[in-house]
Amino acid sequence: MPDTPGRTGLRAQGRKTATALGRQPSGTRHPLVAVAMVLPLAILLAVVFGGWEAVLTQASSVVGMLGR
Repeated sequence: MPDTPGRTGLRAQGRKTATALGRQPSGTRHPLVAVAMVLPLAILLAVVFGGWEAVLTQASSVVGMLGR
């Protein structure tokens, strides 16, 4: 059986490559990037299904809780 690198070897190699390319190796995404990714879809679904009233109601509830 030939020697093949295990999963840990492949992960370590991937981390070295990511670090060399200047990318964040932790695999986490900034929260604003996540919001920017999901916001267009949320708006599209609200328009298609007519959920503006529900969105406004929820938003005003959140604002009310944060204002306390």
